[in-house]
Amino acid sequence: MDEIIKQIQELKKQQSGLSHAFAVLAKAIDDVHWYNVMAGVAVVDKVLFPGPPPKNTFAQSPQDKGNPLKIHAYTFIPVDADPGKKYPLLVLVHGGVHSNFNTESAHIVKELVSQGYIVVAPEYRGSTGYGEQFYKFIDYGGLEVEDVYCARNFMVENEEMVDPERIGILGWSHGGLITLMNIFNYPDAYKCAYAGVPVSDLVARMGYKGEAYQELFSAPYHIGKTAAEDPWEYRRRSPAWHAEKLQTPLLIHTNTNDEDVNVLEVEHLIKALKAAGKDFEYKIYQNEPGGHIFNRMDNRLARESRREIWAFLARYLNPPKPLA
Repeated sequence: MDEIIKQIQELKKQQSGLSHAFAVLAKAIDDVHWYNVMAGVAVVDKVLFPGPPPKNTFAQSPQDKGNPLKIHAYTFIPVDADPGKKYPLLVLVHGGVHSNFNTESAHIVKELVSQGYIVVAPEYRGSTGYGEQFYKFIDYGGLEVEDVYCARNFMVENEEMVDPERIGILGWSHGGLITLMNIFNYPDAYKCAYAGVPVSDLVARMGYKGEAYQELFSAPYHIGKTAAEDPWEYRRRSPAWHAEKLQTPLLIHTNTNDEDVNVLEVEHLIKALKAAGKDFEYKIYQNEPGGHIFNRMDNRLARESRREIWAFLARYLNPPKPLA
């Protein structure tokens, strides 16, 4: 029996390794596609910069322990940008507990670049396509937030065309959470922010999500405890519990039939912001087709919703070619 258990464990380990190997391959293929899909629209690059050292240093090799984590990011610069001028920067944060920035977002990047924005999209710790070790560096609502802030600073320090006085941040779902935590932690770093269907309350979220989802957070290499065992840690990572920190112009969108981020989470955030006396904008869409991705699709309503977002951002960032 012990031998059978050992063989099963070995098979699971091999399966996990294959899964990460395929994710690395898929990422490499999609990276090539970025250059094709953005041809004639943006100059695409993939940069590497240091983020904070991981908390779970046991996932590092002995020689690498305590070193800053290496973070990749995609950069998009309008093809017609004048090197002698300054342009607004948008930090675009991907979603997912474990996911990555891929060409499914190409239409959004095109819409932003066409307005004259420079865009940076960081692959913060825990993103897929970079191997099992990077996957296990995940720190949801924690050091991921710092990785994204480091991407913002990297662009200011290394791209001369970026105007440090015109920087915004946006993201959907978990990217919305990271967006919110960035403006709460670094209010002077951003002129405005958009949070679409943002994960807002991890304590509530763990209550309505299933066991497999909960295991992603309580894994030994991650938080290491369930929300029942340490609700305060989950609260610390939840934007709704930091509403009093808001100082940055903010737009929030949510949808009542969202099958991923239940509207109750975003309603908690909205109520918390109101209770704190904060000035912000929001819109609760009613049962719009698409649920969680309702305004990231290609239909008319999605495009109109995104135009609301772009108009909001343009008020604070003054892009050279705002959409009419």
